[in-house]
Amino acid sequence: MNEESAAGLPSKIYGTIEPEEESAGQGRISHKRSYIAVAVLCYINLVNYMDWFVVPGVLEKIQKYFCFGDSKAGLLHTAFILCFLFSAPLFGYLGDRYNRKIILSAGITLWSGVTLGSSFITASMDWLFFISRGLVGVGTATYSTIAPSIIADLFEKDRRTCVLSIFYIFIPVGSGLGYILSSTMEQATGIWRWGFRVTPCMGAVGLALLVLLVPVPARRAAQKHVEKASEQRENSTWCKDVSSLCRNWSFVWSSLGVTVLTFVTGALSFWIPTFLCRAETLQSNVSLSTEQKCNANNSMIFGGMTVAVGILGVVTGAEAARRYKRINEQADPIICAVGLLASAPCLYLAIMLAQDSIVATYIFIGLGEFLLSLNWAVVTDILLYVVKPERQSTAVSLQLCVSHLLGDAGSPYLIGIISEAFQKSRAHPSVLWSFRSLQYSFILCAFVSILGGGFFLLTALHIEDDRREAAAPIQGIENKNYHSYELHLDKPPEK
Repeated sequence: MNEESAAGLPSKIYGTIEPEEESAGQGRISHKRSYIAVAVLCYINLVNYMDWFVVPGVLEKIQKYFCFGDSKAGLLHTAFILCFLFSAPLFGYLGDRYNRKIILSAGITLWSGVTLGSSFITASMDWLFFISRGLVGVGTATYSTIAPSIIADLFEKDRRTCVLSIFYIFIPVGSGLGYILSSTMEQATGIWRWGFRVTPCMGAVGLALLVLLVPVPARRAAQKHVEKASEQRENSTWCKDVSSLCRNWSFVWSSLGVTVLTFVTGALSFWIPTFLCRAETLQSNVSLSTEQKCNANNSMIFGGMTVAVGILGVVTGAEAARRYKRINEQADPIICAVGLLASAPCLYLAIMLAQDSIVATYIFIGLGEFLLSLNWAVVTDILLYVVKPERQSTAVSLQLCVSHLLGDAGSPYLIGIISEAFQKSRAHPSVLWSFRSLQYSFILCAFVSILGGGFFLLTALHIEDDRREAAAPIQGIENKNYHSYELHLDKPPEK
């Protein structure tokens, strides 16, 4: 039997290929190299999300420096997300067809270089700051689109869920550290720009580690060695892939659920430090001149809380899904639905109690963040097992595009517009109404969370059928390989 006919067989049956030879010849990678690669990808994911949230950590300083109102400040995140999501489908298409490591390297170089450059923009060139945030969004789109598909090719089943949960822990960890980094650097130096000069150095380290330590795994070895699957890949177009995904109801409903998740988390993560600052200012009956110190402290506290409850939430969600799936195939979307539905009352109480008790607000915000974080690893795992492997990068990019376009691309800006409209409705601005404007705007997030829970319940109705359909081609390939192998063993030697 030649190597080509045995390419799809497990190593315990066809054991003449060493791990290094498999990596080079068959696209298989040893466990040690796989875990090293995941460690590097997790580190870069950390830097990725730190870059996302260096702006909210010093938002008050940026508003004062560039003379932004609430609506224009919210538009900063909108510019970032719009560029991110319009780039994501392109990188998903390229990631399914070309060298993913090269694309990732280019993206890291872009977002790190632009973040560093944005720290030197003067107050008279505020428009350039918007452009720089947009370019950072383009760079991060490469990573958020392609990295999960690399992990999916390195691991399978429960191990893949576990590794993805670790990978997605770095969403809340990176987000929280972004707040902490920017506010700490501002306090230490008195200049908000220094937070934008640390993450590019970390990005350069990540780029070096990516080039040296991360291999390029094959896109599911079983498919690479079947001529029919190869022909399907060559004949596939982006439009055909999208058309197929739109008929996958588990993908559609879960993507809408992720959209709600990003809407809520985007609005809260961008505005909560400012909201807490205004609440403390109101409680203390102090003037807005003391707001700078208050804002920095709240950014660090909120950042640390985001790290802690984010890790706990991602781990809890992944472990609950792993255990519950043993008795219920609908476990993943049900857990996501529970997380969003239960977060709604927590967010509402956090918003309404802020005027009377900052401590109570922190408690309920922490609970809300924990419940929302249950979803991060689970939603990606849903996508990866209900979508056929040859469309995974496209599916990831499409989900990112839809969820960010209808989610956090507009939610910070929408909250800012509503807040500014409330403020303008009063003839004389006051500290009380500055707080109230954000408070009333945030109530929208609690009601949107309930809608997201409904989307995941609809996902549960279709997930069993869609998972079986996505797995069928690979199972057929594996069965064909085993059958061919058995026939070859039974065949008498040729004379």
